[in-house]
Amino acid sequence: MDSVSGFITSDPQLTYTERGVARLYIKIGQEHYRREDDGSFMQTETTFHDLVAFKKTAERAHGRLTKGAKFVAKGYVREYDRTAPGGEVVKAEEFVAKKLGHDLARTSYEVDRTRRLGPP
Repeated sequence: MDSVSGFITSDPQLTYTERGVARLYIKIGQEHYRREDDGSFMQTETTFHDLVAFKKTAERAHGRLTKGAKFVAKGYVREYDRTAPGGEVVKAEEFVAKKLGHDLARTSYEVDRTRRLGPP
């Protein structure tokens, strides 16, 4: 499993597959830094990526994450072919989040510890 952290740059989009499975799509940004010789850090280019989540993770994240939110995710990178404008087939990738939530180092919020019924 890989992990990724960053910030959400698009409004989260919740859709359902033909089989009725929830799918969340968000565009994310990642800030990158380079360590300088004096020990300080310099911000370099920000990169942008696609992130998706499915099932309960998708539904719960859609209700809690918003554009601008700082997040952390655990999952994997999936490569696939997509058709670009003009009809050319190109390689693309997306991060498939199995676990997804706010970055506690960069976000303040209250936690509701009310017991839920059913499996976690």
